[in-house]
Amino acid sequence: MHRVKVRVVEDALDANNTIARANRDDFDRNGVTVVNIMSAPGAGKTTLLERVLRDGVEGLRVGVLEGDVQGSLDADRLAHLHIPVTQLNTDSGFGGECHLDANMIRSALPTLPLADIDLLVVENVGNLVCPAEFRIGEDARMMVSSVAEGDDKPLKYPLMFRACELVVLNKMDLLPHVDFDVDRFRHFLDQVHPGVTVLETSARTGEGIEELRRWFASLPDRAVAPA
Repeated sequence: MHRVKVRVVEDALDANNTIARANRDDFDRNGVTVVNIMSAPGAGKTTLLERVLRDGVEGLRVGVLEGDVQGSLDADRLAHLHIPVTQLNTDSGFGGECHLDANMIRSALPTLPLADIDLLVVENVGNLVCPAEFRIGEDARMMVSSVAEGDDKPLKYPLMFRACELVVLNKMDLLPHVDFDVDRFRHFLDQVHPGVTVLETSARTGEGIEELRRWFASLPDRAVAPA
C-alpha cells in the first residue's frame, strides 16, 4: 500500500511538471517572465506587492495573478494600481486546494493579457508546504517570511526555503516587539539553502523596498529556469 501511495504522488507531480512546461512555453512565446511568490498566510505578500508596484518596476509592464482559496480581497487591493489583476480561486472547481498548481494556472491563461505584459507576478495561496512542491511554469520563486512567524521556520519547512531564488524577511518594523533572532534565522536558512539571496523588508517603513523593486526589474534578464 505504501508503494502505491508513492507512485500516485510521483505520477501527480510528473503530470504537473508536464503542464508546467506547456505553461512555460506559452509564457516564453509571449515574452513574459513569471515569478511565483509563496509564503505562510499573513506574511505580507500583498502589502509588499502594493508597495513595490505602486511606483512601477523600471518600465516593465506588470500583471498579477492572485491565488486564494476563496474571495478576492487581495486582488481588490491591487486593482487600484491600474495594472491587470486576475483572481484565481481554488475552491471553484479545484476543491479548495491550499496551493496553485500548473493545471490551475493553465485554466487561467485565457484570462491573462500575456501580450500586454512583460512580468507576471503570481501570488500563491498562503501555505508553507504545498506551493513549494508544484511548479507552475515560473522563471523564479520568491519566498516571504515575516519576523512574526518565528526564526525556526527554515528548519521546520526546509523545502519551501530551498525551492526559491529569493527569501524576503518581512515586517522588520516588528522586530522590537517579537521574539525573533535574525542571526539565528539566517543560520538555519544557510543550513537548508546555502547562499540564497536574502532581503530584509518592511512595507510599513519602506525598508528594503527599493532593493526588492530592483530584484523584480532584473528578472527578465536573469530569471532562473526551473530544472
